[in-house]
Amino acid sequence: ERNIRYEDLNLIICHLGGGISVGTHLRGRAVDVNNALDGEGPFSPERAGTLPAGQLIDLCYSGRFTKEELKKRISGSAGLAAHLGTTDIPAIEKRIESGDEHAELVLNAMIYQIAKCVGAAAVVLYGKIDAILLTGGMAHSEYITSRLKERVSFLAPVHVYPGEDELEALALNALGALRGELPVQVYR
Repeated sequence: ERNIRYEDLNLIICHLGGGISVGTHLRGRAVDVNNALDGEGPFSPERAGTLPAGQLIDLCYSGRFTKEELKKRISGSAGLAAHLGTTDIPAIEKRIESGDEHAELVLNAMIYQIAKCVGAAAVVLYGKIDAILLTGGMAHSEYITSRLKERVSFLAPVHVYPGEDELEALALNALGALRGELPVQVYR
């Protein structure tokens, strides 16, 4: 959009999906990101987020749950699903509009946790951030994006790219590598 190469930018990229990842990109390299798949970081529609280690250990050894049940509890049926019984953001927003204070508290708590992770990512870049990008399905929500912008826009301009374009991004980069326009990375 601005004719600036990715390799020349410092970015914080928040993918707001069933899990929430906050990635720190330093001049074309992802240098830090939370493990959203296993629920690290902010709680999300389906994941518990980072939990207090001591209490988690107590729960693991309580005998109340199997390993598989605990994994499901923290990644898949946690977060908004556990607190509100749904992961449907438009439905949660309607509940808030109807006066559901609990739904408002939970959704605002998730936004707060996302903002804290963005703040932590800013430290990785020494505060030299060109932009904060919000992507994923939840980026369609004006409720969520406007509140995130309120909390983090003092760090850098915030740009919203709703939806999930991972496959398109992979295809474009693979094409660039095949054409010799992008270097092929070998990871060992």
